[in-house]
Amino acid sequence: MNKIIGAIVLMGCAAVAQAEGRPVTVILSSASTMTQGMAMVLANQMQAQGGQVDILLCDKAGDIALKGAGGEALKPNNVTPAQLLDAAMAKGATASVCALYLPNAGKQAEDLKAGIAAAKPDGMGRALLEPDRKVIAF
Repeated sequence: MNKIIGAIVLMGCAAVAQAEGRPVTVILSSASTMTQGMAMVLANQMQAQGGQVDILLCDKAGDIALKGAGGEALKPNNVTPAQLLDAAMAKGATASVCALYLPNAGKQAEDLKAGIAAAKPDGMGRALLEPDRKVIAF
């Protein structure tokens, strides 16, 4: 029995070690509040499990990167996708809007929250091609 418990603990440690520092890009372009919330919850969870999370927001999802972004609070924790984005960034995640967002949404860089900028396509393309990077799109 002790061997089984020991094996389970070792497997759990190995999974955490495997996730530790693994780069993950979350691409979010959905206008759906629930989808935005799910993407941000999962981004926070991946970060809590050791992933280095980079969030790329485009289309209507870019709106959660704006200063004063509100939105519908989602149950059960009554938080908005914008608040979940803020939480991920406070814990070290990076976030950017796609290069198309600002000019097509009629916004300027100064409309974005602190720490968020427009992604540079060449740098983002290079990052997405990194062999160890996990890319998840919503």
